[in-house]
Amino acid sequence: MDTATLFIQILNSVQYGLLLFLVASGLTLIFGIMGIINLAHGSFYMIGAYLALSFTRMAGNFWLGLVLGIPVAVLIGVLLEWLVMRFLYARDHLYQVLLTYGLILIFEECRSLVWGDDVHGVTVPAGFDFSIPLTDTLSYQVYRLAMSAICLGLALGMYWLIQRTRLGMMIRAGSVNRDMVQSLGVNIGLLYRLVFALGVVLAAFAGMLAAPVSSVFPGMGNQVLIISFVVVVIGGIGSTKGALLAALLIGLADTFGKVLLPEAAGMLVYLLMAAILLWRPQGIFGRA
Repeated sequence: MDTATLFIQILNSVQYGLLLFLVASGLTLIFGIMGIINLAHGSFYMIGAYLALSFTRMAGNFWLGLVLGIPVAVLIGVLLEWLVMRFLYARDHLYQVLLTYGLILIFEECRSLVWGDDVHGVTVPAGFDFSIPLTDTLSYQVYRLAMSAICLGLALGMYWLIQRTRLGMMIRAGSVNRDMVQSLGVNIGLLYRLVFALGVVLAAFAGMLAAPVSSVFPGMGNQVLIISFVVVVIGGIGSTKGALLAALLIGLADTFGKVLLPEAAGMLVYLLMAAILLWRPQGIFGRA
């Protein structure tokens, strides 16, 4: 493997890992803080991609489509938490799994009714629809670099929100002892609603960003759901910095696995998970 090809694969690994972090960070917030096993989380990724498709066509501009899609994702998250999720906090995980699996079926049927079952594509936004030449035969798309920069900025924003703000302090305290936080006067119901909405927006925004570089198709959320749970388990439940590190590790393992060991690429991510769990059963940054 020459230097240019190695460099491209590293960029692909980082871009995939950062995009995966957006999805998994929302999942680890919902799972680690609220205690909800949300199998429908991948559907939010799919909804984000379809929102980008619709609003980009409507507005004629991808970035404006993103701006229009984010409030819709927030509304979906708030309504779902109010209508469905708040009744699951005191229930067994089996109820959570069954109900969120039912949400997958509902979202897929709604997607079929609204957008149909065809495969769609979103045009790469103007100004980013060119590539940087690396050699005479190899180049790298600028939009992918922009995706990585946006994801990295959001990762830093997540760290600042959770570690440096009063809201983040309440989120961290609520994940440790919900009853104590509620007794101190914090509206835990509203706090959980904000956390769930944030998780939905992160997954939907990842789908919006990915739409121009991948097809928008039925069931696309199911593919990202499983790997997102792997990220959460490797990084440690409830840890956003663990999710970031785990997503980057998976990005490297998946990308270089497909290049160097294509016949075993599907196993490498899970072998990585097994190795890390043998070393730290609670995950890299998980609490024992």
